[in-house]
Amino acid sequence: MHWLDWTILLGTLGFITAYGVWKTRRTQDGEDYLRGGGDARWWGVGLSVMATQASAITFLSTPGQGFAEGMGFVQFYFGLPLAMVVINLVFIPLYYKWKVFTAYEFIGKRFDNRARLLTAGLFLVQRSMAAGITIYAPSIILSKVLGWPLSWTCLFIGVLVIIYTTTGGARAVGVTHKQQMAVMMAGLFTAFALTVHYIGRSMDLGESLKLAGSLGKLNVIDLSFNPADKYTLWSGLIGGFFLQLSYFGTDQSQVQRYLGGQTMQQARLGLWMNAVLKIPLQFFILLTGVLVFVFYLLHASPIHWNSTNVEAMHRLEADGGQRPQVTGLERQHAVNDRKITDLTGAWLTAERAGQADGQAAAMAELKNALATDRTLRAEFSSVLKQSLPEREANDKDYIFISYIMDHLPIGVIGLLLAMIFSAGMSSTSAELSALATTGVVDVLQPKRPEQQVALGRWATVAFGLLALAFAALFSLFENLIQAVNILGSLFYGTILGIFLVAFFIRRVQGTAVFVAALIAQAVIFLIHFSGIEIAFLWYNLIAPAITVVLSLLIQFMLPRGHPGNAPGA
Repeated sequence: MHWLDWTILLGTLGFITAYGVWKTRRTQDGEDYLRGGGDARWWGVGLSVMATQASAITFLSTPGQGFAEGMGFVQFYFGLPLAMVVINLVFIPLYYKWKVFTAYEFIGKRFDNRARLLTAGLFLVQRSMAAGITIYAPSIILSKVLGWPLSWTCLFIGVLVIIYTTTGGARAVGVTHKQQMAVMMAGLFTAFALTVHYIGRSMDLGESLKLAGSLGKLNVIDLSFNPADKYTLWSGLIGGFFLQLSYFGTDQSQVQRYLGGQTMQQARLGLWMNAVLKIPLQFFILLTGVLVFVFYLLHASPIHWNSTNVEAMHRLEADGGQRPQVTGLERQHAVNDRKITDLTGAWLTAERAGQADGQAAAMAELKNALATDRTLRAEFSSVLKQSLPEREANDKDYIFISYIMDHLPIGVIGLLLAMIFSAGMSSTSAELSALATTGVVDVLQPKRPEQQVALGRWATVAFGLLALAFAALFSLFENLIQAVNILGSLFYGTILGIFLVAFFIRRVQGTAVFVAALIAQAVIFLIHFSGIEIAFLWYNLIAPAITVVLSLLIQFMLPRGHPGNAPGA
């Protein structure tokens, strides 16, 4: 990597870290450290909410998702605007009315300490593991660029975030989110513009989109109603609604962002901003991945996107430990790659000449060549698994970073790496701050306010180390953004069910909701780990439904004299 790229990358990371430490170095008040001070304007709330959600995984996996499977993933977010309506009308007014530091503090006031600890505990487990993934994701990049061991790169990123988050807590998170969002937007629009420019040497944007559409990459809406399908209109609207409702309404990493608003109205406006901008942003990132797919129809691509795996296989082959299978597959892939480029040119020529028959013939052959491409890639992955079983054969999350490193100009590479690291830092810092706040306010529950900041700092370090431990355990999933959403869906539904009972069913008290939530969580684990074919988005409907229905039944069965059958129990 060029020295200019290093300067841009390290300069950006260093500035954000130093700015966060300097700006919040005098934070000694629990309100500032654990809640963010309560002085953020609506646009600051909106940017912070978006920065918390837009992790490095967003800029690593989402373009790869668009490249491999097209635009269908955007359906995942279709339930988000509906969730924002409910949160703005129900959740935020109650949080501000009760003046809570955390969402789970509200549960304790509504039910009892058991329900509060259960809800907080589910959040702490889920979010600690998710923080591990958000540290692991950008570490893949640095490991690829520097050739460092993955464990050391995880440590580097984790320590960088821990430094300023420990110093200023929630206030430091809010302060740095503005700079991080600016870097993210600059990098994203630069990548899109350059990709359009490169493709424009052969075809214009309209032609490239028509080509991608003919290959099924622009199919946004899937109307099928198959519970096993991950991304359909219905799973997005229904399952996605409940997942987003739980994430934005009950996950402390998000609740903490809008509890830092100056007023309830400022918090609401911040969430409306997210409701308006989130789907277009995800659409834009996926579209960038689709255009990268079109770019590689016109240019040579590697047989495997993780170049370190390819190099390892070459070394093994050179040492005689592997039959000359890899080289043969690469030759076949190179020949097929040229065929793909030629057929793309033939399709374009027929398109411009208005020759429908020639266009259809070229498209049919192009689809066959792309099927051959997928077969050759699968064969390489199979050989990799057999020869080097300790290495991860799935390479989807390497697609976008490979494109950046191999084809974008000096300076822009540094900017885009800074974009991905800024996204990783923004989400991880929000997660660590939320974990620390929940650990202090809901679990430790210190009696003296002056203890809050000291305990918060120790808790931030502790949860940072725990996230690093989880990061060390992760191997590359099929797709990291799916891994995060699956992990959230395993826990969010139960948490949401507890909150729905708290908001809407006044007669149900602590014992009933506690038992119902435990059963709901057990059912979700059983469904997921037993291999029952239900797409994970539906967990976010199943778990709250079980929690709500069972809590009503249990409350009804409790004898009148039972403590759990009395208001305020």
